[in-house]
Amino acid sequence: MPPSPLKGEQLMLTDMDEPQNNQDNQTPPLGGWGAFSKSECLSHYKWGDDCYGWNFIDTDALSVKQELMPPDTAEQLHYHERSSQVFFILKGRATFNIDGEISVLKPEQGIEIKPGQKHFISNKENSDLEFILYSTPSTKGDRINLAPNP
Repeated sequence: MPPSPLKGEQLMLTDMDEPQNNQDNQTPPLGGWGAFSKSECLSHYKWGDDCYGWNFIDTDALSVKQELMPPDTAEQLHYHERSSQVFFILKGRATFNIDGEISVLKPEQGIEIKPGQKHFISNKENSDLEFILYSTPSTKGDRINLAPNP
């Protein structure tokens, strides 16, 4: 049996079952390295007005993030030409504007946004909003910002 990786290290086996340390890789191979969390993620970032995000998977084919929006925050109206997105609410209530239609989601609910749909998410509540965001393919270079939110 191969040795266990040390905390923060990732261990992969080749076809010959030889241990290889992959901690220097920025992005895990397809299939991933295993568990991830906000404290063990690829990167942490700040966006908008004091909103935060954590990158868990970041490849050209797939992006998986967790994001946090404080009360009374919103992102800018935008769309993606290629990317489909799925938002899954963990905590709080999310207000989505998708092509002018309003949807309010609570924890354990999700919504899909297809390429070309103009959208933004906002937190109109008095508590933080947290959600998981899946994008396929990744939205890198595929975000077209529009006029200020209606």
